Amino acid sequence: PLFFLFVWVALLLAGTLKLGVLTGTYVNVELPLADAQVWQGVLDRLVPFDAAKGEEGVSLQGVVLIALLAVIGFSAWRGLDNIQDGANAWTWTSLVTIAVTLLVAALSVQAGPDGLRIGLTGKFFGVAVALAGVGLIARSHLSPDELRDWLWESWRFVKQIFPLLVIGVFIVGMIRVLIRPEWIEMLAGTNSVVGNLAGVAFGVFMYFPTLVEVPIAKMFLDLGMHRGPLLAYLMSDPELSLQSILIISAIIGRRKTATYVGLVALFSAIAGFTYGAWVDGKSLLRLALWLGAFIGVLAVLLSFASRRAASTLVKGV
Repeated sequence: PLFFLFVWVALLLAGTLKLGVLTGTYVNVELPLADAQVWQGVLDRLVPFDAAKGEEGVSLQGVVLIALLAVIGFSAWRGLDNIQDGANAWTWTSLVTIAVTLLVAALSVQAGPDGLRIGLTGKFFGVAVALAGVGLIARSHLSPDELRDWLWESWRFVKQIFPLLVIGVFIVGMIRVLIRPEWIEMLAGTNSVVGNLAGVAFGVFMYFPTLVEVPIAKMFLDLGMHRGPLLAYLMSDPELSLQSILIISAIIGRRKTATYVGLVALFSAIAGFTYGAWVDGKSLLRLALWLGAFIGVLAVLLSFASRRAASTLVKGV
């Protein structure tokens, strides 16, 4: 049903949106684990944390999540790889572990001298409600065959995208060693025309699969890139790459290809610049006037180009 899709979208938004109602902590639970801070110190020594160098470190919550992911991988392999033959104990183990992982990831966990503080955030409650909705709809509205097909397709999709995520994280780890934060801050640390054009240039001439773009974008954000140029990069990267430019040029010609690439770069830069201005606090009225003026100028230029092309065609005939 369509409502099933809406519940999945709600789960995605509840788990990813950075809104105050979701990130805020409403209930705190103190676990009397006196060694929690010591354990965190050990993790900090094993995996250093330094934002200036792009080092994210590992928290106690992260260790638990890694262990849960390992359990999901093994149980899904035993319970979902052959789901067409019917569900078994491993199937339910994997599904329960997936739900627990999403809930644990939505918690706020802090190690202190008195123990481990676990905060129930708005994200936790939102994810819990969405998961309950998914389970209720799947149980009451999906037939056994539909349920098996859904689980199989989900597992097949995970097997396809997980290697790309691993590759993306590996590439980010190598690039981070080479890129200095001050370089990113100097070039695209502010919502400037140069910064947005730099983001577009990187997006147009580099090629990354969609799932590799995510860790790349996170890396740039951690290194100090403004959100405006970052959006310009994310807008241009899926549209074009050096390989696609060469192929398109061979099919439609260099002039049309240059026009296409120029329009993609222009619209990506404008989108990034506008979003960056909004992030910096510009009023919506000013942004609307700016976009209206841009669209008006673009319409005039396109009209002039169209008339000139028509005139050239008539003369040629």
